[in-house]
Amino acid sequence: MRTVIVYDRVNKWGGAERLLLSLNKIFPEAPLYTSVYSPDSAKWAKAFPKVSPSFLQKIPGALNNHDKLALLMPLAFESFDFREFDLVISVTSEAAKGIITRPETRHLCICLTPTRYLWSGYDDYFNTLMKKSVSKIAVDYLRNWDKVAAQRPDTMIAISKEVQKRIKKYYGRESEVIYPPAGELKTNNLKLKINTHDYFLIVSRLVSYKRVDLAIKVFNELDLPLVIVGTGSEERKLRQMSKKNIIFTGRLTESELANYYYRSKALVFPQKEDLGLVSLEAQNFGKPVIAFYGGGAKETVINNKTGVFFYTQSVSELKNALKKFSGMKFSEKIIKKNSARFSEKRFKIELLKRIKNV
Repeated sequence: MRTVIVYDRVNKWGGAERLLLSLNKIFPEAPLYTSVYSPDSAKWAKAFPKVSPSFLQKIPGALNNHDKLALLMPLAFESFDFREFDLVISVTSEAAKGIITRPETRHLCICLTPTRYLWSGYDDYFNTLMKKSVSKIAVDYLRNWDKVAAQRPDTMIAISKEVQKRIKKYYGRESEVIYPPAGELKTNNLKLKINTHDYFLIVSRLVSYKRVDLAIKVFNELDLPLVIVGTGSEERKLRQMSKKNIIFTGRLTESELANYYYRSKALVFPQKEDLGLVSLEAQNFGKPVIAFYGGGAKETVINNKTGVFFYTQSVSELKNALKKFSGMKFSEKIIKKNSARFSEKRFKIELLKRIKNV
């Protein structure tokens, strides 16, 4: 079966990119099509036999300013020609689902979430009356296109029940949940340092909706050690508000990240995610998760067994959760067993079974 994989943009690293590498293992000969491709910031994509960007690649500054090209994204994905393929798998939280295929070409969409800045995260992205007024025409156009584009796949796969509900709410169509694989960090035979459990850990892109600022406020007050792994547009602001008990590592290799997971007390997960593969990475190491009770965390964390929930994104609630956590003991065996539910083997079996029925 001649297969091609389509993804919104290939210029970063995160949970979705791990999913793409899992697809690459299942379909090693499938090329990867995308809007823009940055070989320097997406070295993982070299695993694919070919990466084909759209015409947006030729626009100066497009690699790092893709968000300013939102109005061109529909045209970029509609311009691809997939007539030589039998199966197209789109992986998307934006426009990749909007590709146009011939009737004989099957299209399976793995939806990471309905386009966040148009739907569930609209008020976060357009957080002032002026922003909403200025962007209204563009947002209305993109919302209309997005609804039409969401009807094009033959099959829609949601990565969580949370995303499944959003697909129904915003696109009005049914979907099936197939959890993506959590994956295991490659340690390159690194000898992990002694498990000292001496700090709490956050692994995240440093952007506003991840609510790293909330964790910093709490750890500043409690003077507890916190290590923050990741980079992003909010990094300078977050560094400036942090006291000496909070350390930023920047971007790490998988081996380095494995060490930080291994030596941590727990992962702090203050955001509402579509699924949250980071929480599963931590559980792969037998580490409990202190998580906000929202989004995918409700599906990946078992309260009082593999972690502790807090129920509002507030300083007082997170402080109470940390206090509760300090008096609890967790079984590494139970935590690892929970993360095993999200294995790559299970993902492959469920996906291939679904493809047969597309």
